[in-house]
Amino acid sequence: MAKIDDSVKKKVPELRFPGFTDDWEERKLGELSNIVGGGTPSTSNPEYWDGDIDWYAPAEIGEQSYVSKSKKTITELGLKKSSARILPVGTVLFTSRAGIGNTAILAKEATTNQGFQSIVPDQNKLDSYFIFSRTNELKRYGEVTGAGSTFVEVSGKQMSKMSIMVPELSEQQKIGSFFKQLDDTIVLHQRKLDLLKEQKKGFLQKMFV
Repeated sequence: MAKIDDSVKKKVPELRFPGFTDDWEERKLGELSNIVGGGTPSTSNPEYWDGDIDWYAPAEIGEQSYVSKSKKTITELGLKKSSARILPVGTVLFTSRAGIGNTAILAKEATTNQGFQSIVPDQNKLDSYFIFSRTNELKRYGEVTGAGSTFVEVSGKQMSKMSIMVPELSEQQKIGSFFKQLDDTIVLHQRKLDLLKEQKKGFLQKMFV
């Protein structure tokens, strides 16, 4: 990656992959994606639950980059009888209340409850991992613009107004791929660390009287 001269920092990042020279553009998140809320079928009707459709709650989001299996599922009827919507693969789930700003990318189509304002990227304009890598910006924006007396919540309308600097799609994909590789490496090392901790615990139990 090449370092950029201070004089052109305003419209391009400090570090950049070779071959990319165009300025980044300031866009609204709603111009690059659809912001989709969720819903919950009536819990008193068993016909709505334990179906084939994954249905996520905010508490399940934040530990992994990708999610593919929810704790609870709903049926086709439950989907029809609620405001939940099917979200495609590549959607960035974004928790919009009770801990604003936890994110994960859908590896399999699913739905969510109403504690989300999920980002469905326009595939010709926005790369999933590029926007996922900017979770801290999304979180900060949600916390600042969110409102509510009982708990702070950010609306889909508000999220769609978020200003964000973006390059052309091919540069987004390059950046997204770079950060995905880093995240994958972190996860791998975290697993090794966890395993070593378990091994140490075992040795401590067995090597002292």
